[in-house]
Amino acid sequence: MKLRWGIISAGKISQDFCAALQLLSKEDHEIIAIAARSLDDAKGLGLQYSVKYCYSDYKEVAQNPEVDAVYIGSINTTHYELARMMLEHGKPVLCEKPLCLNLKQTEALCEFAKKKKVFLMEALWVRLFPAMLHLRKELDNKTVGEVSQVIVSFGVQIQHVERVKKKQLGGGATLDIGIYCAQLASFAYGSETPLKIVTTGHLNEFGVDESSTSVLTYSGNRTATLIMSTKVDLPNEGLIIGDKGTIKVPFRFWCPTAIVTPDKRYDFPLPPSDHKFSFVA
Repeated sequence: MKLRWGIISAGKISQDFCAALQLLSKEDHEIIAIAARSLDDAKGLGLQYSVKYCYSDYKEVAQNPEVDAVYIGSINTTHYELARMMLEHGKPVLCEKPLCLNLKQTEALCEFAKKKKVFLMEALWVRLFPAMLHLRKELDNKTVGEVSQVIVSFGVQIQHVERVKKKQLGGGATLDIGIYCAQLASFAYGSETPLKIVTTGHLNEFGVDESSTSVLTYSGNRTATLIMSTKVDLPNEGLIIGDKGTIKVPFRFWCPTAIVTPDKRYDFPLPPSDHKFSFVA
């Protein structure tokens, strides 16, 4: 049965999502509705994919009975409100990261989804790459023994981007790119909650973090070091270190196409596309 998608926002990340859907079977997925603050923007993106409905009001997507599921790609500060709106109307939601701006919002939204018995997922795409599925096997097979250290960095020069530098837009290194670092530590340690988190860094003139280093302490003398920056380019790789060696998730670990174990490199190339994606490189 074909899944008919409603798209919230016509910005770059939504454009990438729409393009990625084209790599899947048209018998399984269809973009049926797009809403943006500007109707022209919605129509512009909709024209590329022969979208049936284009709106300037997000609620129109929520109320459209032909929409089976909704992808939310709007700015961070709108995620909670828009996701709740869609859930209220019984629409399963795939919401771009960060799901919400803080713990209070996140817990409230998850509880609301449970109450409504409607699917809600943060669109943390990295977890669904074939390379990550292979990494899970390597960790489960104890390829590097008992893991006691994770070191991951993500740094790109995006400090001048409005949505990154402004607090009122939900900016900051942690919310924009740091979430990828945190998820790798969580992935390596089986979603265990750290016992302690110590962070140091710098804020910009708008009061949001532009660089930081966090050390997460787990039970059993295990740690994770997360380094993130919107000011400089970092190695952008992840290291998962055990008592029998190291597994590396190479450059662009947030869009992983390879896993390197002590004995072998495993490659997982992305499918070809004519679309130039904004958030891969």
